[in-house]
Formats: sequence, structure tokens, C-alpha cells
Amino acid sequence: MPILDSGEKQILERIGMRSSSSRSHNLKSKIQNLKLAGFLAVFLVVGVGLAQAQQPKKLSRIGILFGSTPSANSRRIEAFRQGMRELGYVEGKNIVIESRYAEGKFDRLPDLAAELVRLKVDVIVTCGPVATRSAKEATATIPIVMAFDSDPVGNGFVASLARPGGNITGLSTLAPELSGKQLEFLKEIVPKLSRVAVLGTSTWPGNAQLVKETELAAGAFGVKLQYLDILDPKDIETAFRAATKARADALLVLVSGVLADHRTQIANLALKSRLPVTYYRREYVEDGGLMSYSVSYTDLDRRAATYVDKILKGAKPGDLPVEQPTKFELVINLKTAKQIGLTIPQSVLYRADKII
Repeated sequence: MPILDSGEKQILERIGMRSSSSRSHNLKSKIQNLKLAGFLAVFLVVGVGLAQAQQPKKLSRIGILFGSTPSANSRRIEAFRQGMRELGYVEGKNIVIESRYAEGKFDRLPDLAAELVRLKVDVIVTCGPVATRSAKEATATIPIVMAFDSDPVGNGFVASLARPGGNITGLSTLAPELSGKQLEFLKEIVPKLSRVAVLGTSTWPGNAQLVKETELAAGAFGVKLQYLDILDPKDIETAFRAATKARADALLVLVSGVLADHRTQIANLALKSRLPVTYYRREYVEDGGLMSYSVSYTDLDRRAATYVDKILKGAKPGDLPVEQPTKFELVINLKTAKQIGLTIPQSVLYRADKII
């Protein structure tokens, strides 16, 4: 190995120092570049997250079609809203509810259904068979959820309860035992019951099925029926006169959109005639009627929200089975009973879900 003099050593030492300094500078530069890249990555992630958070979520638009008035359906619309809230929906944030009311003028329903279609709602919830038919005729693509229907297969809305097909599904009030229970309660509060006047509307979808079920129940109880057809509100008073003339012991009111908006009139006529009357909805009793035994319509409305939720999440209505009622309620108005001179047995009162 050659021996270096002092000058050569100094030259080599300077070269080594410069090389070491250069390597150190390059390392620092790389570290700074990595830090900068990291900061940029964090900034991009946070920025994208903020941008996504600031973007408004899609508002699902839900149309609801009623045949009657807002006041007649206030409890039901609230039950539906409650059902939606329980599933995480908040009006104005992720859903908008468009309610349309025919105010008892059922010929307005087709136009109201068409209006909801023009609004491009994501789902239409229908309250009653006439509303469902109007929605069905207005659209074959927008999903339709029946909040209730007495005979969805017979009315031509679904192919079957298990597999509806098409764009309609929802809930049915079809419960063959219902008419039997209504007559059973009438028999308990009027022990000598032998003749019952029945108010219904022959043109109302599902009426024929209801009459058939009532006739079967009447046969089992040995009761004769007097059917009184209510096609127009003016027929109501005439029907009560006919029931009184025929010496009816009691009266039974079937599902009818014509009758639904005249609950107070019917209750007053029943008081005047001193006739015990049983109804298919608790609202009649709250408006002065004597007694109702029915499915819980508010429960059906709350359950309708579940269908809407599934459809908004991608389910096809034709694949969702139509469900039947699971909750029934007996409501009795003791004030009305007293006014017509009727004593309600304790055995009936014990089974009441609500006593007014």
C-alpha cells in the first residue's frame, strides 16, 4: 500500500467530508419529500371526506293517497310516520312525504294518483282499495304499498298473497273470523239478538266478500240479516228508518268509504233509533258510536313503513309477500251505552282494549 504525504491526506479528507455531507443532504431531502407526501395524502383523504359529508343525501319521496279527509286519517298518518322514524327516516333529511286527500270525493283519486306520478315519487302508499286501483292505473313501474285492503287478490291487485308479482304489495285486512267476532260481541251485549241490519256499499271493492263472511257468521249464531245498501250519503238516514221499521235488534257497519266520512251522523242516528251498532273502525266509537271490533289500522300503517323501507333499499314489491293482520282491538263507548239504555256485561268490558 503506498504511503501518502500530509498534503495528499488533507485532499482525501476533504473529499470524504464532501461525500458524507452530500449523502446526509440527500437523506434529509428524501425525508422531507416523504413528509410532504404524507401531509398531501392526509389532506386529500380529509378533503374528500368533508366533500362527501357536505354533499346532500338523496331525499326519498314517498306519496300517500287517501280517499277521505286529513282529520279522518290523522292517527293513521302519524302511525306511518312513527314507523318510518323507527326505521331511521327523518322528514326533510332523508325522506319527503307527499300526502294527497280526495276528501271523500273518490272520483278525484285518479288525478291525485297521476299527480304523485308526475312528482316522481319513489313509492306510493295507498289507503283503501279505491286508492290502490287509482294508483295501479296511474303507474305500472312505481312501487305501490297497500296500507290495507280487504281482498287484494279478489280485487286484482296481486297474483297471490305469497308472491304478489307486479308493482303492488302491502297489507290485507282479510280476516274471516272478524265478522264472527263482531256478531259474537253483539250477541253478548244483546242476548235476545235475532235480527241485524247490515250497512254496506255494494260498489265498494271487497264488499261482496265481507257480506259473504257476515252471512256465514250469522248462520252460525242463528241471526237473520237485513242488508241495506249505502251508495250515497243520503241513503244513510233512509237505511236507519228501514232498520227500525224491520225491528232490527242491532246494526253492523261494514267497510265503506261512503260511510267513513259520516261517522258522527251515523252515531247520532243510532242514538235516535236506540240501536246498538258495531263498527269496523275505532274512530266511529270515538265519534260517538257504541262499539268496534276490528283490525288495528294504526298497526297496519306502522307496518306499511317496513315495506317502504325494504323497497327503498332495493327490494322488488312483487317479491314481498302480502301480510295479514296480527293485532285486533275492541273499543267500547260506555257513555253511548248508557244513552241507549244498554248495560255492557263485565265479560265484554274485560276484553276491551279501550273504554271511552
